[in-house]
Amino acid sequence: MFYIVGLGNPGDKYINTRHNVGRMVLEEMSDNSLIKDKPSNASIASMSLGGEVIQLFAPETFMNNSGETVKYIVSKLGAVTEDVIVVHDDIDLPFGEVKVAKGRGAGGNNGVESIIKQLKSKNFVRV
Repeated sequence: MFYIVGLGNPGDKYINTRHNVGRMVLEEMSDNSLIKDKPSNASIASMSLGGEVIQLFAPETFMNNSGETVKYIVSKLGAVTEDVIVVHDDIDLPFGEVKVAKGRGAGGNNGVESIIKQLKSKNFVRV
């Protein structure tokens, strides 16, 4: 199973901002069927892709606390960090360009930094 976490900020103020691209990707993937889940402090959905079950998580915390949801995925759902894929904005990339990395630093992204601190690991995929 894979866990895709779309970073962003909750609330109308941030809906269509570049900072919310992770949340927007998950909304599209789930056909806007994300449902709030209190234990994970995220909006979640499940889907199948290529025969693989995928769980989608859009943290309902602000970007700086995104690691709380990812820690829940690892500690309570039994995921390994290698199965976590984090989708987020990257101010260093031109708009519309996509980069995939694994095992890298936060690159100035506070949400990614929060995840690294909570997991005590950089061993997850970033898109």
